[in-house]
Amino acid sequence: MSTVSAVTMLPVMEQFYTLQGEGSYQGQAAYFIRLGGCDVGCVWCDVKESWDAEKHPRKTTAELVDAVLQTPAKIVVITGGEPLLHSLDVLTTQLRAAGLRCHLETSGAHPVSGHWDWICLSPKKFKAPLPACLPLANELKVVIFHPSDLDWADQYATQVTTTCKLFLQPEWDRAEKITPLLIEKIKNDPRWQLSLQVHKYINVP
Repeated sequence: MSTVSAVTMLPVMEQFYTLQGEGSYQGQAAYFIRLGGCDVGCVWCDVKESWDAEKHPRKTTAELVDAVLQTPAKIVVITGGEPLLHSLDVLTTQLRAAGLRCHLETSGAHPVSGHWDWICLSPKKFKAPLPACLPLANELKVVIFHPSDLDWADQYATQVTTTCKLFLQPEWDRAEKITPLLIEKIKNDPRWQLSLQVHKYINVP
């Protein structure tokens, strides 16, 4: 195993057991591990404190697995920041060995590492996903900040597989204005589904 793939210490901003609020697994219990570090820099990001990896304590992959096993969780979501700034081979190998599903939330701006049961790709204009990441996506979730983003979302819908689920999600602070546009878009193009940040509505992490 290479030095890169053998990473066993990761910067962790936070970890918590909650409900998945978005996308295909919305409403299901999941344990979230939010890794520090991001070079995408979305202006509307709601976890900007995650961007600097050096500000967050490093934990061993074994510690992270043990924490998950203290809960009834069956799904573990690795998110960020941008989690693919780090090699996730060891972490996902250990999680899956413990009988846990591994889900990834990524912008796709870096090569995929790790072993995944589900990949949610959320492309960003600030740093485009790598072409190699697009066919790996089980779910394409496009955050819509401006009406023009709908055409941009359609461009990515043509680059994922035919089995990839397609979601449009209003940017939280503009949801009142954007959501009606998404409803009309989906009615006219039923390939898409609506994703809402339900966790924010019910006030859970």
